[in-house]
Amino acid sequence: MMDVDREESCVAVPVPAGVAAELMGYKWARNNAGESGGAVYRLYGKPGAPDLFLKHGRDAVADDLIDEADRLRWMEKHVPVPTVIHFVSAPGEAWLLMTALPGKTAYQALEARPGERIAIVDTLADFLRRLHAIPVSECLFNSDHGYRLSLARKRIDAGLVEEDDFDEEREGWTAEQVWQAMHQLLPFPLDPVVTHGDFSLDNLLMVDGEVVGCIDVGRVGVADRYQDLAILWNCLREFEGNLQDRFLARYGVPCPDQSKLQFHLMLDELF
Repeated sequence: MMDVDREESCVAVPVPAGVAAELMGYKWARNNAGESGGAVYRLYGKPGAPDLFLKHGRDAVADDLIDEADRLRWMEKHVPVPTVIHFVSAPGEAWLLMTALPGKTAYQALEARPGERIAIVDTLADFLRRLHAIPVSECLFNSDHGYRLSLARKRIDAGLVEEDDFDEEREGWTAEQVWQAMHQLLPFPLDPVVTHGDFSLDNLLMVDGEVVGCIDVGRVGVADRYQDLAILWNCLREFEGNLQDRFLARYGVPCPDQSKLQFHLMLDELF
């Protein structure tokens, strides 16, 4: 069933020949919340065939898709993620075709089952601990705050930061003000783990109360564990109750480092 709030039917778009053969017989829907500068399509409705997702991007988004394809292939050895079916890269352009994970997003699960929210949050915390238990020595990718600060600086200088989309506590701020406020919280003690990088409710899929995998893994890499903790903690504030505290306690940090939380939330504003 199509989620009309998140996607709409569309016609097939031109794709490379190798990808086109896989898509014959599918119906197309474009994700309304697709990544900036790119496009995300769900392919569905082909008898006897599973749903697929196709991402397409140019320039910087094409580079992001290269990163995501590499990380998907590495991550599938450790936690459930979509399987790469085809990846095609041309000068300044890329297409990533992958399987669709089953289930609904964690956000949809929390919305639909308010009486089960504590159990859902516990499951999310357990999944994050599983992710963070992957040996750092096995990870091929670096996503620490130093690296991401260098990317953020480039985005600020290029005018790519969406300042009107900042969280309420930074409403009206400029990207430069966020940059300065972040640096006032540095340095801090590092606690590196393998992080998802964008561990949000929309990037976690659930079936029958269990996490069955994660998507949008283009930022996966070794970084401080608060990179993931801060994003999901921030997502949970939309829901009533003590879900934020419950999540952190279940994960194992009942007394969180507030400076690290705020630093990583501000860093996320710049992407």
